Amino acid sequence: MTTGPNNSIPAAGRATPDHHVDVVVVGGGPAGMTVAGDIARLGHSVAVLERWPTINPSSRAFATMARTLELLDARGLADQLLATSTTTPGVKLFNRAKLDLTHLRSRYQFAMITPQTNVDQALERYAVEQGADIHRGVEVVDLAQDGSGVTVSARPRGDDNPGSSVTWRATYVVGADGAHSTVRDLVGLEFPGKSVLSSVILADVKATGGPHNGGLTLGDTPNEFGFLAPYGREDENGSWYRSMTWDRNHQVPDTDPVSEAEIVRVLNLAMGHDVGVIEVGWHSRFHCDERQVRDYRIDRVFLAGDAAHVHSPMGAQGMNTGIQDGVNLAWKLGAVLAGADETILDTYQRERYPIGKRVLRQSGLMMRSVIVHARPARVMRNLLVSLVLSIPKLRDLIAGSFAGTELRYPSAAGESKLVGTRATEVPLYEGRLTELQRRPGFVLIREHDSISMDNGGTEFLIQARRTDVGPALLVRPDGYVAWAGSSTSESGERGWRTVLFRWTGG
Repeated sequence: MTTGPNNSIPAAGRATPDHHVDVVVVGGGPAGMTVAGDIARLGHSVAVLERWPTINPSSRAFATMARTLELLDARGLADQLLATSTTTPGVKLFNRAKLDLTHLRSRYQFAMITPQTNVDQALERYAVEQGADIHRGVEVVDLAQDGSGVTVSARPRGDDNPGSSVTWRATYVVGADGAHSTVRDLVGLEFPGKSVLSSVILADVKATGGPHNGGLTLGDTPNEFGFLAPYGREDENGSWYRSMTWDRNHQVPDTDPVSEAEIVRVLNLAMGHDVGVIEVGWHSRFHCDERQVRDYRIDRVFLAGDAAHVHSPMGAQGMNTGIQDGVNLAWKLGAVLAGADETILDTYQRERYPIGKRVLRQSGLMMRSVIVHARPARVMRNLLVSLVLSIPKLRDLIAGSFAGTELRYPSAAGESKLVGTRATEVPLYEGRLTELQRRPGFVLIREHDSISMDNGGTEFLIQARRTDVGPALLVRPDGYVAWAGSSTSESGERGWRTVLFRWTGG
């Protein structure tokens, strides 16, 4: 059935749905499973429709940044992932310069190195444990929305028989189905941008001469670059790494086969020495685009993760940004489903679109600096990077931007400058904020000398007390400050209660 850009079809014009849920999530990657788990944790029904029959073993991501680890900790997942992963304190760049993560304002002053498959598995377990209904091996073929909901049709992957379609009726749909998003196409959204780098090869390699405790290492020449991330798996024969390589003089289609000899040759040239590759495991050739949709929301349909934005793999931002998209969106959907004003859903676009745009710019800038060819430009690059990263304030700002710990959301005129910043590092008598947030909801952090802990009709509100000197904070479920002021004054109490009501409707 052909529809317009917004896919508005009267519900009566469609067959009776087979299933009814509050939210349908299309795509079972990290962004989709984050949304599904959080929605289910809030007590709402959610179905995940994923075309892959099992978790994709050839996922590209390998680095989980500090802000994402904080969000995983708030779901009880960080410690179990860290127990089977390795960590790196930074990234070795050009001319011995280093992107240093050890000064981050976070308990996670490192990046976690593990294949995305492990993060996917943890998030899927989380979603299932919370009550999400996961359907694998099905692909969406139609989507239509109207004033009261969205109807989604799907059938087994590869099955062209219309009679095998199953329909879901949901209040909202989240498209988290990747760069080639079916949901994005069905709602008529363009994906403006362009291809910026082709014939990049990812591989898992076992080597004897790669970095060990040195962390992530980038090497480059005017014509090649190579990147190695240690997985921490090693034996008497060598260690396993995720490698990324590119050769300016060997640009071929993604479909061209990848040979072990090509990986080894380019890696050795880029690193400037024989890294001693003795085995090559999984490998894939791909190209990367820089694209972003202009609208993350079309009525009752939302886009998250790679369905909304794709960019250079430099900086390891993709999976992290997708999970953070999911966390931002899920609690807002849950609030509206529980009775909050639907206009709060507009803040998803307002908050996450600029973050996606920034990620495109900073990962693109890093990629372009890696592949610069002219010798004078390379010399200037090396000098500039070394200079900037030698200045502590700039070093920490750049590291925090990549790690996600220095990113903030906009605040309105007249609000405290703390509004929109993350509250994760505020010290509390009750323990870490992320531990408190394993119970979903808003958190009211009172001043350290406050003795009044009366919920006053807001029994669902989590309360804590800070151990340092500072204002009271009303913290959103995603860990960002919604209000700051005095919790003991009459005007202050009116202030946080008003803000809480605006976000939750109760």
